[in-house]
Order: sequence, then C-alpha cells, then structure tokens
Amino acid sequence: MIVSVLVFVHWLHATAKSLFLKPNRSLNGVVPMSDLNVKLELIESLKGHTGKVWCAKWNASGTLLASCGEDKTVRLWGTSGGQWKLKTVLQDGHQKTVRDLSWSPCGKFLATASFDGTTAIWDNLGGQFECNAALEGHENEVKSVSWCPSGNLIATCSRDKSVWIWQVENDDYDCAAVLNAHIQDVKKVAWSPEGDVLASASYDETIKMFKEDPNDGEWSNVATLKSHNTTVWSISFDKTGTRLASCADDGTVKIWRQYLPGNPEGVGTVDNDPTWKCVCTLSGYHDGPVYDIAWHPSEDLIVTAACDNGVRLFRMEPESDPNEPSFSLVAANYAAHSQDVNSVKWHPTDPKLFVTAGDDSTVSIWQVT
Repeated sequence: MIVSVLVFVHWLHATAKSLFLKPNRSLNGVVPMSDLNVKLELIESLKGHTGKVWCAKWNASGTLLASCGEDKTVRLWGTSGGQWKLKTVLQDGHQKTVRDLSWSPCGKFLATASFDGTTAIWDNLGGQFECNAALEGHENEVKSVSWCPSGNLIATCSRDKSVWIWQVENDDYDCAAVLNAHIQDVKKVAWSPEGDVLASASYDETIKMFKEDPNDGEWSNVATLKSHNTTVWSISFDKTGTRLASCADDGTVKIWRQYLPGNPEGVGTVDNDPTWKCVCTLSGYHDGPVYDIAWHPSEDLIVTAACDNGVRLFRMEPESDPNEPSFSLVAANYAAHSQDVNSVKWHPTDPKLFVTAGDDSTVSIWQVT
C-alpha cells in the first residue's frame, strides 16, 4: 500500500511538472527535434587524433583548421575537393597533452598551450609550420591561450592560479604581466574584440576582467563577475565586447552585460571602471557541466558544448529587453559526439558553420540549416 502511494505521488509530481513547463522544454532540457526550428547538419567528421581532442579552431580566414589533444600533437586541416583533409601534423613541440590553441590575427602564427607547462609558438614563415619559440614560466599545466586581436599580446593561464600576458614584438615574446587575482586553477582566457580587456574564468567560481593602465602600463583586475556556484569552464565575448557569455560546471549559461559609468540604467560603477552584471541565466538545457561556449561573430546566437555529448544553439529574442534578455533554444544535437564535447567554435567567415571537438578523438564540422 505504501509503495503504491509513493508511486502515485511520484507520478503526480512528474505530471504537474510537465503541465507547467515552459513551451519547447522537457524535464531534462531535451526538446523533440520536430519542435526546433533550426537544424544542425554534420558536414564532416575528421579523425586522426588518438585520445581526447581538447580544442579545434579556424584561422582568421577560415582556410585552415587546427586541432589539438591528448596525443600531444596539433593537426592542421585544409579543404581539398570541397572536403576537409589533414594537411600536416605538428609534433615534438610538447611533452604532454596539448590543451588549447590560438591563431594570430595574421594566420602565420599558432600558439599552443600544454600540460607540460609551456606555450609553444609555431610559424610558417619558411613555408611550413615549425615550433620556433616556447613561452615558459607557469609552474603547472597551461590550460588556455588567447592571441590579442591586434597581434601584439598573448594571454595564458594555468593550474598555478595565474594569468600571464606576453608582449609580442617581431620574433620576441616577453612577459609583460603576471596576474594573481584568482585563488584557484584558471581554466580560460579570452580577449575582447577590441583587445583592450582580458577576461579569465576559474575553478574559484569567478570571472575576472583585466585592463592595462595607459599611464603606467600596469595591468590590474578591474572587475570580478560572480554568479556561478561552481567552476567556470569557458567564456566568450559578443562582437561588440559589451556582453559576455559564460558556462560552468553547474550546467548553466550566463549572459553578462557591461555598464559604463553614468549609464542610464543607474547601475553603480567604481573608480570610473565599467560594471559587469549578470542579466540572464539559462539552465536545464544540458545534463551536467557545460565545457565550452561561443558567441556568433555577427549574430545574437550562442552555441554550447557539454559533458552530455551534445551541443545546443540559443538565439536571443529580438524584442527582449537588453537588460533582461530572453534566449530560446533553437537547435540541438543530443549526440553530437559519442563522449564529452570539449570545444565549440564558429567559422570566422561562413556564418552557418561551427566546429566541435570531443573525448571520442573526433573533430566535427556542423552546418546550421
């Protein structure tokens, strides 16, 4: 009798939840494909890595795709006959897993971050990519690397809790700043589109903003963003640099907006620096941690990658209030990879393409249709 009552109560609870769910949502964030108005088509599945693929990114022109992973290699892919083919394998630059990579704006240089504590700089000035520099200084694994849009700065971050900024001049790479604002492992660094602000995401549940003082050239932490309650895995600026998307181990995506001093909304600022405020939280769409996020280069679209093997595509509602924006799930693939999806990046020139990389040793190219 007790068992029957418990079963009935469980059924009643589940039924009530289903009745009051928002449209286009299910209990686990899984929406039937037929209910989504945008589709994701797998264009190519690139294989060659052994072990996890941690990251895949196109160069600025979109003509070369670089991927890196657990096998300590970097693979460069290019198009041939309308298909993406392996062009070359870069190896012997690292002794351990290659965790992240970043192209220089000109496309002639590639920076790779490794668990061996170094960041390698590859260049093709001689006609083929070779490792001609290694940035050393971090005490532990380098988790992320990001090349500034102007090309004159590189940011790296590490398990040693620090963020380093490197000055790039000709073939020289000098440390310009060591930033110790985080109290735990730093997972990701990302420059704003203008290159004047650097953001970092950490195991300490925060996002930090750094800026250089034009008077003395010193870098400092000008803002701390706190809303996630677990590790912040990744961050991505929009095209204007005034909004930031973040994703975390708590399974949520958060949208942050910059408020300048004297803003009409009346949001307070300190020391003439902008304030960043969380204006939207998306939750319940992924089953577990969200590992990467990418804001579309020209539209209000955000794509996410997660531990549930899936990717999701969100669009901001055109009429929503910028101070309280609404985002809708418009496309999804619940089995984009057979294991965790670690990385997602948009193509820089084709607005319908993005690339993912996963624990299943695969790099996948997708088209939004």
